[in-house]
Amino acid sequence: MPLNLTQKLVRSHLVEGTPEPGQEIALRIDQALLQDVLGSLVMLELEAMGVERVKVELAAQYVDHNLVQNDHLNADEHLFLRSACRRFGVWYSRPGNGISHPVHMQHFGKPGRTLVGSDSHTPAAGSLGMLAFGAGGVEVALAMAGEPLHLRMPQIWGVRLAGTLPDFVSAKDVILEMLRRHGVEGGFGRIVEYYGPGLDGLSAMDRHVIANMGAELGATTSVFPSDEATRGFLRSQGREADWIPLAADEGAAYDLHEEIDLSALEPLIAKPSSPGNVVPVREVAGEEIYQAYIGSSANPGYRDFAVAAAMVRGRQVHDRVSFDVNPSSRQVLETLIATGELADLVRAGGRVHQAGCNGCIGMGQAPASGRNSLRTVPRNFPGRSGTREDSVYLCSPETAAASALTGVITDPRGLGLPCPRIAPPDTYPATLAMLVPPLDAEAARAVRLEKTPNITTLPELGRLSDSIRVPVLLKVGDDISTDDIMPAGARVMPYWSNIPKTSEFTFGPIDATYPDRARQAGRERAGHAIVAGSNYGQGSSRENAALAPRYLGLETVLAKSFARIHWQNLVNFGVLPLTFADPADYEGLACGDLIEIDGIAAALQAGHEIVARVGGRRITLRHDLSPRQIALLLGGGVINWLRERLAARGDGGSAQHVA
Repeated sequence: MPLNLTQKLVRSHLVEGTPEPGQEIALRIDQALLQDVLGSLVMLELEAMGVERVKVELAAQYVDHNLVQNDHLNADEHLFLRSACRRFGVWYSRPGNGISHPVHMQHFGKPGRTLVGSDSHTPAAGSLGMLAFGAGGVEVALAMAGEPLHLRMPQIWGVRLAGTLPDFVSAKDVILEMLRRHGVEGGFGRIVEYYGPGLDGLSAMDRHVIANMGAELGATTSVFPSDEATRGFLRSQGREADWIPLAADEGAAYDLHEEIDLSALEPLIAKPSSPGNVVPVREVAGEEIYQAYIGSSANPGYRDFAVAAAMVRGRQVHDRVSFDVNPSSRQVLETLIATGELADLVRAGGRVHQAGCNGCIGMGQAPASGRNSLRTVPRNFPGRSGTREDSVYLCSPETAAASALTGVITDPRGLGLPCPRIAPPDTYPATLAMLVPPLDAEAARAVRLEKTPNITTLPELGRLSDSIRVPVLLKVGDDISTDDIMPAGARVMPYWSNIPKTSEFTFGPIDATYPDRARQAGRERAGHAIVAGSNYGQGSSRENAALAPRYLGLETVLAKSFARIHWQNLVNFGVLPLTFADPADYEGLACGDLIEIDGIAAALQAGHEIVARVGGRRITLRHDLSPRQIALLLGGGVINWLRERLAARGDGGSAQHVA
């Protein structure tokens, strides 16, 4: 029977389960990726689990988020991460080396491998023919400890690409077209596999753009074949030996089908404040802008900067516009310097920042309040830019550069400029000096973790009681993001590895009183519940969006539906996620209502329905937990589970000497 590429990748790494949609499977993981703001938690979790040394073939830690050093906190974290990499056998990418996803693609990505990362945009590696998943940090820690990755087998969504992209239309417009058609929940429970003749015109880095923002569709991951474009990219990195051809078999079937005629696309833009709010650029043309921003993991390739440089060469951006240039990697920055294109950007008025995530995550470059900011980043959730009253549009580098020149949102086709034709370099400069390899096992054992008062051991979390009697402390609507639950930005992110401190900011953008009300619950009200609408927890994989509320006493979340990664993070930290059997029951709940559920363990094991009492009413709720997840939840979370597992088999070692 012919197989599609996703089926081949899954079967080659299958450890447990039957790979049929909806069934829980376990996959062997080859590589792990960490970024700094969640990497610190992962390292603390490895310590808490008693892990001696990572067991995947390669793990890499990137310092790309917490780069603004207003005080000592971020610098302290960098030193802690360096020591943890030395202790546990992990590659260390130094501050300023660039964003995890393109740097990993440049140096470590290999067709046919599996990858799990503590960042929701880890599926960008699917551009190289990898099977890559974003996950909460504790699941990444499990994989690094040698455990398989468990997930529900998604449906496989085959998207056939045909035709060629018109002038001034690029890869960003392809993924924006997917978001225009399907919105931010359209990919839930699906792996998107791209194939077809349209791939011939898409480079490996073009594919990176599309795979990266598959996360905005809610997709589990995205997959591209490994073909001559992949081979050419690896050759340019001096790694052609890592290339293998991978593709779907002729006649392979998919669970769902889609086709995009690339020739019919036009420049698109996502209006504030959702990646799914997509319209043609021409529909909003003429709106005044304050900022045009190029770079990020969603447009990280050399071509994405070079096309902007060609468009602004010999011209000046509008004097009202902040034209922010964010190199995605040290390699791309050095290439732009060598070709003279960085000078073109600077002469046109560009403000050049260090290689990293920067303004995408609210670390600098915050726009003026209420003014329009055009960005080539992947997300435009409210406040994510660092300005609470922001107005962020998502667009291609072509649209951002055209709009920077005119000072208003501009369809690049209307500028009267020739469309730049950018050929990637045959070879890129080697930037290995910014990558520090792991120590050998013997040397690693002598390393002590360099902790500070802000980087502390994870708090102990109690087990879920068999009966819940808790008040609804917060009720929220649809599409609540992890940015809403745990804000990013320079004010909060330096504390992300300090759960007691981080908890002070929980739900700040929604209800700043939540932390104090949760702490003041008192002995007779030791826990609480949250009621939510659809797609609760969309966006980033940040696990402190589950861990900090759990620390404050969250016991259960009742929602119409959950985003995949946040749902799993809640389970991993002992919070019971339940959905309404009848979504209309959401309307009947209010803050202060008492949620009562008895016999939780027996109810979870008996089936997928649980009955709660609210006053004199009974509400039917559902769970989607596997027997394994039920055991994790009742055991107090995954850290307790793995600590007991490692102790039982005697291969973890004690963590006492590294504390």
